[in-house]
Amino acid sequence: MQNSSHVENQIQIVSNFQDLVSTSFHGHINALCWRRELVGDFSEIVNKIELSENMRVIDETELCELKLSEKGQLAREILLSDLELLKAHGAAPILNVIKHYERDDAFPFFPTDVYSFHVDRSPIPVDTFLCTYHGASSEILPNSQGVQKVLVPEIRDELKKMYRGTEEGFEIFLSENFFDLHYLATSEAQPISLGLGHLWRLAIDHPESQVAPCLHRAPEENNGKRRLLLIC
Repeated sequence: MQNSSHVENQIQIVSNFQDLVSTSFHGHINALCWRRELVGDFSEIVNKIELSENMRVIDETELCELKLSEKGQLAREILLSDLELLKAHGAAPILNVIKHYERDDAFPFFPTDVYSFHVDRSPIPVDTFLCTYHGASSEILPNSQGVQKVLVPEIRDELKKMYRGTEEGFEIFLSENFFDLHYLATSEAQPISLGLGHLWRLAIDHPESQVAPCLHRAPEENNGKRRLLLIC
């Protein structure tokens, strides 16, 4: 994980799961990180999962049935523990093995896939939790280094051409198609890698949020190397 003043302003480091879930976002802090150095061989688990599609969810039963080495078993114990911690907290974690995500080519000038910096939104107060155990790591972007794409004049003009409706309904159109969730990194932007093994809690856009939502994106995969990601 990179070190910079932006990181210090945006990210708060915690030392255990209880602090991760109980610490409030405040001021510019919209990302909490339980920093960890994990043991075990997560690549062994990834390599033993059959993947006929671009990605798939791994359930606990399948995970427990894998024949693993001692280091693979250590990795599995960590995965099962993280899943249990999050479920006990009331979250619904999903463990994914990812070759790559689907690209959005419906609107070439405005992709809305997860490779684009975006924020998550919910009608109720929840957070996004994620951890990359293997492969390329997710990234976040300091809010000061991102511009909402729908506010960029050239992009907004293209969206209005596509919309062709009344001015009153334009903002609804942007929201219904998730255009307003996506951000453009500024020219001096320095995305922050979330690293491997750290469990993160990111602020999202919801009615009771006291902070700006965290801008984040999926990374470009490293030479086809599969990712192992927990997210909820």
